[in-house]
Amino acid sequence: MSSDSKPIVAHIESTAGIQPEQVGEIQQEIDKLMLLTEDEFKAEEKKLLRKIDSTLLPTLFLLLILNYLDRNALASARVQGIEADLGMAGTNFNTAVSVLFVGYILGQVPSNMILARSRPSIYLSICVFVWGMVSLCTGFVKNYEQLLAVRVLLGVAESPYFGGALFLLSTWYTKRELAFRTAFLYSGSLLSGAFSGFISAGIQKGLDGAHGLESWRWLFIIEGAITAFVALLAILILPDYPATTRWLSTREKALAVYRLEKDVGSKDEDNVHFLTSLKMALTDYRLYLLAVIIITKTTAGAVTQFFPTVVQTFGFSKEITLLLTAPPYLVTTVLSIIISRMSDRKPERCFHLAIPLAIGMIGFIISAATTKTAPRYFSLFLMLGGLFGSYNIALAWISSSFPRPRSKRAVAYATINSLGNIAQIWSPYLYPKSDGPKYSTAFITNSVMTAASIAFCLILRYCLKRNNEQMDRQEQEDLETASRLDKDSAGAPAVQKQIRYVL
Repeated sequence: MSSDSKPIVAHIESTAGIQPEQVGEIQQEIDKLMLLTEDEFKAEEKKLLRKIDSTLLPTLFLLLILNYLDRNALASARVQGIEADLGMAGTNFNTAVSVLFVGYILGQVPSNMILARSRPSIYLSICVFVWGMVSLCTGFVKNYEQLLAVRVLLGVAESPYFGGALFLLSTWYTKRELAFRTAFLYSGSLLSGAFSGFISAGIQKGLDGAHGLESWRWLFIIEGAITAFVALLAILILPDYPATTRWLSTREKALAVYRLEKDVGSKDEDNVHFLTSLKMALTDYRLYLLAVIIITKTTAGAVTQFFPTVVQTFGFSKEITLLLTAPPYLVTTVLSIIISRMSDRKPERCFHLAIPLAIGMIGFIISAATTKTAPRYFSLFLMLGGLFGSYNIALAWISSSFPRPRSKRAVAYATINSLGNIAQIWSPYLYPKSDGPKYSTAFITNSVMTAASIAFCLILRYCLKRNNEQMDRQEQEDLETASRLDKDSAGAPAVQKQIRYVL
């Protein structure tokens, strides 16, 4: 390890809420870390990772399960009879799915900018509590108009969480660690699909008509109440940022800060103005390539909102229909972890994303071609496994494509996630009741969108590879210049090594 020291501000990604003497203490510990051997450093790093993994990941994981349970409860409620109970007809259900994402999209960018300058443990937990209470209120709506109003509010309340959770992960983990941790987090959304089927089936069987309430009302009430309770516990468990997490020792804070700086080769600044951060992100072409990848994937991924509806075409009872939605999600969860682990070890993103997408496209083609139960049910495994088994790879690719500064990365995550979810506004209309049971328009469209996503993965890889080659050439030129200067004078300026993009 190098013994060279740097100014305090070059190490600490955020000094907000830290006393000057604490900043100095962290700097002193960083100086000591620089004197460690590689083995000593790795031993301390491993211990810190265990501590963060055992607190940050399980908490975010559980909250994401609840996030998707609350958001997608409407899909199960359809099987349980919400349309008839609220007098819904035509595309009313599709609109109820769609409107949630209006508020969800609008809230993402401003929320992540607030998060970049606040305490995540408090900010994210409060947002989770609010959405839990809003979701609970869905169980008491009396008509379609009230349902729409609650869905819009739910979208606004949920908007800070997913993009914020991804951003928080990116402030703690290196690029070789991030895809696997993102996969672990995102597996919560996949498991929620499985749990939703089990929970909905149990509520349908045991609580339908209890205290005069239909089973779908109990679904929203129970899931919303659990979410609000867990949010209060999360305030005590979630970490903030590496230099500001109160339950870490000074040594651990210093290690958390310094290892991230080593990974990207520069500090994680938090003093960049909002408008500057916004401009930096919006003028970066990588943002738009990643956004198109997410938009096309999300358009095809809207099938999850209608998963119980598609399974219902098999002609089974309500309970069996809800239970059959679980296995594809469970298989996809396992695939997600495996694919992400492989991606991190390389590290490589493009082909770990494109190949599963191609498998998902095969699933859509099978569903478009037949309505027979066995092949169509098998196609659901291919769809989910292909699209969502690799979704977290795209999310990890965002972080490695926008390493610094922190506020730019926050804007990038929020903007890409917002643009990606625009697809959730129109994609529900691909599944009108009149198109059942085949839903050929939806599955053909999804096939095309998946092919487009693959194409843009390859384009982004080409662009990033070209950027890496440009940096290679620039550093070689700088080395040659430094070598000439060294011969002509007493010394030469050090060559600044730039971080390479993960392909």
